[in-house]
Amino acid sequence: MKKTVKFTISSLVILAILGVAATVYAHCQIPCGIYDDPARVTAMAEHITTIEKSMNQITAQSKESTAQGTNQSVRWVMNKEKHADELSEIITYYFMAQRIKPSTEANKEAYTKYIKELTLLHQMLQTTMKAKQTVDLAQVAQLKSLLHDFSDSYLGPLAGHTH
Repeated sequence: MKKTVKFTISSLVILAILGVAATVYAHCQIPCGIYDDPARVTAMAEHITTIEKSMNQITAQSKESTAQGTNQSVRWVMNKEKHADELSEIITYYFMAQRIKPSTEANKEAYTKYIKELTLLHQMLQTTMKAKQTVDLAQVAQLKSLLHDFSDSYLGPLAGHTH
């Protein structure tokens, strides 16, 4: 009987975890029709700014060889990682999975726009990964440039620019 109880409790825990995970992502992956693309672009810009601030703080804290400096540096690294992950999530789960609609080559204009936006998002995703791996501010500059170009293509020139 103990094995059955453990199996049942384990099963319930796993189902609860899966249920929470499904709840977290379910809203964004059902056709609810509630989209605020400019707000997502603004959020992306905020994540990039936070990554930049984190990089600057990590660099500053690395010069302080105290336990407090090390502690603060670790916290800034964790902050940079969190915001890079959130940026990646907007890129993949919001734009790539839901908002950028495939087009065929038959409609050349729509297809060209589709390829351009997909490419920009993929480049942002790769640059976000590089930003996680380093404190090189060139990655932040590249992210800002890519976001600017994506925003121009997706929302139109000057729409949604936060910088």
